[in-house]
Amino acid sequence: MSEGFSFQPTDEQREFQRSVRRLVQDKIAPRAVEIDEADEYPDDVDQALVDNGFAGVSYPEEYGGSGGGAVEMCILVEEISKVCAGVSLIPAVNKLGAIPVLLAGSEEQKKMICTGLTNGDIRMSYCLTEPGSGSDAAAMRSRATQDAGDWIIKGTKRFITGAGASNLYTYFAVTDPDGTKGRNITCFLVSSDMDGFELGRKEDKMGIRGSPTREVILNDVRVPAENVVGEVHGGFQLAMRTLDFSRPTVAAQALGIAQGAFDFAVGYCKEREQFGKPIAAFQGMQFMFADMAMKIETARMAVYRAAVAVDEDAKDVSYWAAIAKCYASDVAMSVTTDCVQALGGYGYIREYPVERFMRDAKITQIYEGTNQIQRVVIARHIFGKS
Repeated sequence: MSEGFSFQPTDEQREFQRSVRRLVQDKIAPRAVEIDEADEYPDDVDQALVDNGFAGVSYPEEYGGSGGGAVEMCILVEEISKVCAGVSLIPAVNKLGAIPVLLAGSEEQKKMICTGLTNGDIRMSYCLTEPGSGSDAAAMRSRATQDAGDWIIKGTKRFITGAGASNLYTYFAVTDPDGTKGRNITCFLVSSDMDGFELGRKEDKMGIRGSPTREVILNDVRVPAENVVGEVHGGFQLAMRTLDFSRPTVAAQALGIAQGAFDFAVGYCKEREQFGKPIAAFQGMQFMFADMAMKIETARMAVYRAAVAVDEDAKDVSYWAAIAKCYASDVAMSVTTDCVQALGGYGYIREYPVERFMRDAKITQIYEGTNQIQRVVIARHIFGKS
């Protein structure tokens, strides 16, 4: 475990945060309720992120990105999540899809991805989960076989965030059915315009609405050899490393959800009166908010500690990423539930945003590795795999 760590954002990072906040208040906050109710992908907001230079955040400048790293990505996602978690998945899911390429892709792949994501030509999704393999990702049934130098892929992925809005997918498939489990999987870049590419139904989700979730179905899709990402049969290790690098972003989303709900509930409790005084004056309410504040601030330290571990490519990045993702998402669920409670009956109706924050919070405990899996990762770091 690392010791003696402290995180202090730079002046440049603080200015970046302020610029994100301005865009959030101008372009995203006014659309948050409509996006949730309509559950339609907000193309206008996506374009606003591109126009203001935020689509290229965390992608290397030498490959066409805007620069920055995991810390800047977490700042971006946290700030957006304070008003609309569904929109925060636009940069977060693009980055999730891109990480395998950034970690192991060719120079040509990196340039194509970073330039395309920055200018808005490419939108990406990450295809790992299947109907029969969630936490046991290595048990996937998608298959890729070689044919005349290409690969023919057949399989179905489920719960793919951004599917339909994305036009490029990092897709994992078994390339050696007789090989050792977890050492027989390869990562491919699959375009939505390839013959045999299909989308399943759009899921009607409890939260993170406005971000489509669908099945991705490949019916003997022919993929050229140059679309292999990294080493053949090295895809599972790449998939797991990708999740280590992306989990701090999910943690930042959870943190933003918690902070957004908290901020609204604080303002409400200052104004709402019972027994002749604001309910914020009652000690029982004050203690509840003090507990929420402690959780949020502790989660923030965990999120940015993990983000720095990613930027430093630390050996123990999986440990810090698991802590941040697990703790921040548990905090998001706890805090949003308490914020609904603080508003009483008003917290339970859609006129007030805390019920939306509560619905959005739940998924952060589930996707990119359930919190039970995160605890397995943390325990293995402490005690070893045995």
